Amino acid sequence: MKAPYFLACCLSIVVSASIDDQTGANIDYGTFSNPSSVVRPRFRYWLPDAGVDKDIVKENIQSVGTIGAGGVEFLPFYGYGGETMGAPVGVNWSTNGFGTPAFNDMFEVALTAHKEAGLKMDFPLGPNQGQGVPASTDNEGLQWDLAPFSIQVPSNGSFDGLIPEWGYGELVALVSARVLSSTERSRPSASWNGQVTNTTWSELVLETSSLIDITSNVSANGIAQLSFPAEADDTHYRLFAFYQKLTLHKNLHFETNRTINIWDNGSYAVDHFSAKGAKVLTDFWEEYILTDNIRSLISEVGNYAWEDSVEALSNISWTPSLPEDFLQKHGYSIKPFLPLLIFENNNLALQTSDPGKFDCSLNSEDRGAGYVNDYRNVLADKYHEYLSGVTSWVNNVLGIQYSAQTSYNLPMDMLNSIPYVNAPECESLNFKNNLDAYREFTGVANLVGKRVISNEMGAEGAQAFRYTIPALLNSIHTAFAAGINQVVLHGQQYTGDYPNTTWPGYNSFNYFVSEMYSDKQPAWEHGFDDALNYVARLQHALQQGVPRTDLVVLDKQSFTNPNFDSVVYNETVLKSLGWTYNYVSPDNFALPQSYVQNGVLGPEGPAWKALIVESTQNLTSEWVNTIKSYAQAGLPTILVDGTPGFYPSRGGSEEAEFISSLNELINTTNVLSASKATVAKELKNLGLHPHVATELNGTVYSTWREDLSTSIDYAFIYAKGNAAFGNVTIRTIKIPYHFDAWTGDKTLIRHYENTERGIVIPLNIAANDTRIIAFSDKALDDGYAPKCSICSLPPNALGYSSSSPSSITLHLSASETPENAVLSDGTNVTIQNQGVAKAFTLSNWTLVAEHWEAPSNISNAAVLAAKRNTTHSLDALVSWLDIPALTNSSGLGFYTSTFTWPPKQSDKTSGAYIALPHIQHTAKLYVNGKKTPAINMFNPTIDVSKYLQDGVNEVLIVVPTTMWNYIRSILGEIWNSGKAPLIRTLWDAWGPALGLSDNGLIGEVRVIPYSAEKVECRSG
Repeated sequence: MKAPYFLACCLSIVVSASIDDQTGANIDYGTFSNPSSVVRPRFRYWLPDAGVDKDIVKENIQSVGTIGAGGVEFLPFYGYGGETMGAPVGVNWSTNGFGTPAFNDMFEVALTAHKEAGLKMDFPLGPNQGQGVPASTDNEGLQWDLAPFSIQVPSNGSFDGLIPEWGYGELVALVSARVLSSTERSRPSASWNGQVTNTTWSELVLETSSLIDITSNVSANGIAQLSFPAEADDTHYRLFAFYQKLTLHKNLHFETNRTINIWDNGSYAVDHFSAKGAKVLTDFWEEYILTDNIRSLISEVGNYAWEDSVEALSNISWTPSLPEDFLQKHGYSIKPFLPLLIFENNNLALQTSDPGKFDCSLNSEDRGAGYVNDYRNVLADKYHEYLSGVTSWVNNVLGIQYSAQTSYNLPMDMLNSIPYVNAPECESLNFKNNLDAYREFTGVANLVGKRVISNEMGAEGAQAFRYTIPALLNSIHTAFAAGINQVVLHGQQYTGDYPNTTWPGYNSFNYFVSEMYSDKQPAWEHGFDDALNYVARLQHALQQGVPRTDLVVLDKQSFTNPNFDSVVYNETVLKSLGWTYNYVSPDNFALPQSYVQNGVLGPEGPAWKALIVESTQNLTSEWVNTIKSYAQAGLPTILVDGTPGFYPSRGGSEEAEFISSLNELINTTNVLSASKATVAKELKNLGLHPHVATELNGTVYSTWREDLSTSIDYAFIYAKGNAAFGNVTIRTIKIPYHFDAWTGDKTLIRHYENTERGIVIPLNIAANDTRIIAFSDKALDDGYAPKCSICSLPPNALGYSSSSPSSITLHLSASETPENAVLSDGTNVTIQNQGVAKAFTLSNWTLVAEHWEAPSNISNAAVLAAKRNTTHSLDALVSWLDIPALTNSSGLGFYTSTFTWPPKQSDKTSGAYIALPHIQHTAKLYVNGKKTPAINMFNPTIDVSKYLQDGVNEVLIVVPTTMWNYIRSILGEIWNSGKAPLIRTLWDAWGPALGLSDNGLIGEVRVIPYSAEKVECRSG
């Protein structure tokens, strides 16, 4: 097993901290309150091209550090490689192209900006998605294609002439086949901007024994004289000619009349299925970019060299050495079976409207799937050659790590490729914010110990300038709940002038895909900073120690569906009880970390307690035998809803061998059978329990991490979509803490009960909110260990604080009757708090709306905004859509109201909470001119007692809007790199589809007085 051996060797090498990609790496994590730059989220920064203003680029980069980000992913965009926008008039992408002196100067500016600000920088190894570099067109390390052409043999069986498309490229094979049936098929295919086309192809059933490689019959000038049996029925013979050829697919293209140097041709995608492709990238960097100063700066501030999801196009994914490697691995030639590869073996995500002209199958039992499976298996090996070549160079030459969005557009099993980069990355767009799809990605990454599992976060169609921060955070929460622990936000805008571009400036996806983050967004310094610091703290907690997952589900796919719109293991019982799981492919069994010890699989990583194998899975005898060995070593293995089927491989086992192995597996100790509905019961019968067991009236998702170096465990809990109330149980005797990611505070949890099942912690969590509960075997931050806890809180408790090891101060709102609290030592405390003032709603609001608008000269794109104020008296807090003067406005809302404190006729009131309504975008709260800590956007209630004063108190709430409503009103005046906004173009074709967005503070702001009541345990 060549590839796993290479991986095992790589993982055994002692590496420096900068290239150590394993959990527990010796890096500067910072603190939970203030995470380091390497741990914080970063922005993808779209550099229009290397000719823009360097001072503005520097300013843009350093600005992200002031609002909580750790740096940028510096992406030389060039109008999406020229796909969405070409070079506007007056811009020269030959002289400002990737790797030119102008680019190198800009690259050095970006690196230096990070160094000066204490930030970390990611960067692609090529322009746009990083999938290629400028090169000579005859470079054999560029992308290859296998192009198929076909012709029907005349009914008399005689063919004498030029084979199909002779001269198109280098002939790889001419294959003849008898066609038993032919059916025309079609389907609608939608492009990324919603345009639908009808795709057609021919579905052919071929006679297995008729597939013959007849390449030797082709003369030097492409003539073949062939004779086949005459066909009298509906069958016929076809010839399939396959040519390999450099695609010269460009990841940067533009119109030019110059052909003086390699930059005049733009940039070409490299071969992603060979080490030669990797070498094209690395040779280019060493020859054109890596000056001594750039090398030094990369070693200081470089974080990841990076590549996006593969977006190169082809007919059939190919590299010239594939036939030889295929023969060596599988023992037979792929050439006679090339017709089976014509359909859907190119870019599965981008070429839905061009899957291939023929979908060929055989009249055999598996319809030829075994040959296709073997091809995809070898293609993955070749892809791993490419990834390994790039990773090795980035580690050893640049001294940093390599991150890539591995394989999921390509016709292969994604799970097989994830181990081959330092920081595997997925994305919210292609993965459709599907938590289960993320589980497919994280399982093997956890198995091989990756410290970081990254996500390109926040790209949403038709959401430019209208994507809210809570929506972004919900997407982040979903990813984190599946085991992702880093996000790169999509993305940051260059804020300067650009040719043929009006205010608000250069827009990378032409006003269609979200988002364009910069200080031109009102939330930038008015709540987005709080959100980024919150995400940074989540990432800090989720990068501590080792992730542990309860269960692993087997998931073998010949190719991973890039749509990610389904659920692999679709059940509800396990989730309702708190069980966590993710996926591995049987391809991952060959990894050195995939072994059983003490009854768990992958003991160094996820330590899965049981393996689930559904009947819908297909396996080889080799994989079945490995599962049997795991069970024999003590791993509980559950066959769900029957037994798995056979995964055909013409270079591997036969079905009879598989059936024999399966029968042995069924009768192996620790192998159980269950229905999907009874899996949880079987796990309980085995004495197994989830790390975070739940008894709630709603479903939450959790992760669990164990840091042996600090003896702290971390539970991350997310209430996706709905609020949840009940209990969580953790089998530990450690001290529980609440790590508040919004404020950075660590506070003792005193509301829990120790039972024989572990610590039972009541949980009341708002919809889409999160919790980090940490468990330490000693008191944190020079604190103390509690001597008791509260088992039962009064229903009117708003919160509490830990006063001492033996006392707790409760914050109790008004109640008509005495309330009781029960402590862990049996103490039952009755609390008289009828004198507390009742909650009241603030009224008589004054809104000062700061309008952010285009400058008088809209061509001045570098202007932040033209600002003006209007003042509005409000009886109720309503949407700006309901205030006529603000309907088409965007900007900042400054809401003020007052109240008198303390309330009259209140002798027990100690303090108060302020509860805000649902947060549309972000909000910041000031009381008597003092800013409160960051507000939890999903549960916006905060104790403001220390800010209150006797007499009149002023409340100021600063509420930014998105820019959509205003930008929507001036779309007709906006130009972007010489093009009209795409959303406007679509409206012209289909009519307006995106309405106005609600903005502002909507609902009620309540003040909730409380009394502070101290309760003592007897042990104190």
